[in-house]
Amino acid sequence: MRAIKAAVATDPRRRRRRAPPVPYHGDMDTTAPRRLAAPELAATARRADLSRPCPACAALRSPGWESMPSAFDRRALVQLGTLRDPDVDEPTLQEHHPHGTHAWSAQAPIALAWYPYNRCEVWACRTCRRAYLRYTEYGGYYHDERVREVDPALIDDLGRSEP
Repeated sequence: MRAIKAAVATDPRRRRRRAPPVPYHGDMDTTAPRRLAAPELAATARRADLSRPCPACAALRSPGWESMPSAFDRRALVQLGTLRDPDVDEPTLQEHHPHGTHAWSAQAPIALAWYPYNRCEVWACRTCRRAYLRYTEYGGYYHDERVREVDPALIDDLGRSEP
């Protein structure tokens, strides 16, 4: 019996095919998203086709920050870049509201150097090219993926003046 098992184990026709190896970090695409400046972000937002409603991204249409709808098909969006400065390890948590707005205000400035914009990725709808900002809010016992439509009129490129 041992001789039969040994013959089967060494017969090349009877060997199991191995799955390809799992890629390690070096095999993955690790290119960082391209950083967008205020003029590029505004141009991206202006390129959208606003002539008619878009069913692909209608659930995201909101002038202020909202939680990403759990049923939204994220494949409807494509990442265009980031607002995060790669040279800053821990971006500020301070917000910029010169006109008395607050984080959830529809008229709050999109201030690229300030929270939460300094942690955002820029995405666009694959269908209408409408631009959206996304970031993840991390709380004590939860995380909340948030999204905001980009209004080019609200982009504020004022840099931080503090150290």
